[in-house]
Amino acid sequence: MTTIPGPSIIRRLLSGGFRLFFPGSALLAALSIAIWVPWFLGFLHVPTLLPPVAWHQHELLFGFVPAVISGFLLTAVPNWTGRPGLKGLPLLALFLLWIAGRLAISFSEWTGMLGATLVALSFLPVLAIFVLRELVAASNRRNYKIVAVLALLSAAQVLFHYEIERYGRVEISDRLALSAILILVSLVAGRIIPAFTGNWLKAHNPGRMPENFARFDLAVMILSGLALAMWIAVAAGLENLGSAAGGLMVLTGIAHLVRQARWCSDRTLREPLVTILHIGYLFIPVGFLLTGLSMLVDHSGLVSAGIHAWTTGGIGVVTLAVMTRATRGHTGQALASPPTTTWLIYAPIILSALLRILVALSTQHTMLLLPIAGMAWIIAFLGYVVFYMPLISRKG
Repeated sequence: MTTIPGPSIIRRLLSGGFRLFFPGSALLAALSIAIWVPWFLGFLHVPTLLPPVAWHQHELLFGFVPAVISGFLLTAVPNWTGRPGLKGLPLLALFLLWIAGRLAISFSEWTGMLGATLVALSFLPVLAIFVLRELVAASNRRNYKIVAVLALLSAAQVLFHYEIERYGRVEISDRLALSAILILVSLVAGRIIPAFTGNWLKAHNPGRMPENFARFDLAVMILSGLALAMWIAVAAGLENLGSAAGGLMVLTGIAHLVRQARWCSDRTLREPLVTILHIGYLFIPVGFLLTGLSMLVDHSGLVSAGIHAWTTGGIGVVTLAVMTRATRGHTGQALASPPTTTWLIYAPIILSALLRILVALSTQHTMLLLPIAGMAWIIAFLGYVVFYMPLISRKG
């Protein structure tokens, strides 16, 4: 194991992936929205060669989400494989590589887009190679699909920069990246939500239990993949598939609702640490339904509403739920939520998701509601840093 000299707090931060990447991702989530909302509304300039919306998309899809994935995988892979986790200087190097990508893109007016792109593109392949090496060494073929998702997300980032360079906007890469993330979130959530729910119910509310991952869940995942593939194909120029893709999206949304109904969501309301996982997942079928309807009725507001149900809702809420629970679990805390601090994190992120969907459906209120949605998002992620950094930085 690589060690690093210095204060004990530094050694603790470098002792596990979640200790760096979870607070790092939360700070990026808060900072990027604090920058983007006034920039989008015309009150600020950022020295990047990306347009405001493209920068916002890039930092969510290829900055924030990969950091959360890294924190999760660098903690989970040692448990899956029985091998030592990434620690010390190698972990620090990976984290600094992630930070370098954020800085390079945000200051690309000064550094040039080519150099910034090369730096930004390097993080995901390095992470994927490390994860694959560990899985291969442990013959853990079951989780190879995680590496496939990382590879797909990395390919989407390459395509993103190609589209920006060629067309000045993105048409396909953002859908490809979001689809990869949604598949990953749906896969992971489909295993952890029933498991965590079942564990809590056994101890606190015996009775009807959630159904674990089974053939129905696999069918929903396949259906999701087909619907998202058709959604991407429509963006690639196959507009004649629009109605069929919209219908399949709606069907997929209903399938996800049925899937979630099997997880006993209604029986978890006494424990926010469990309930929030169910609330976050609910935004995924909502996103499928809104996106499907947008393709059937050709409504631009529904397009944006569906995207933000998936991103601000599904991704934002689920990632915060996983980060808070994982942090408590891996620092030796009870898997029960302190009521005050928990809802100071969870309530704002739920509000942000709901308001962001409302902004998309009611654009005349953008100047009022968008800053409130952004502020709620910022409060939620800064709340994680404030309330959980003391746990992360101490021995546990």
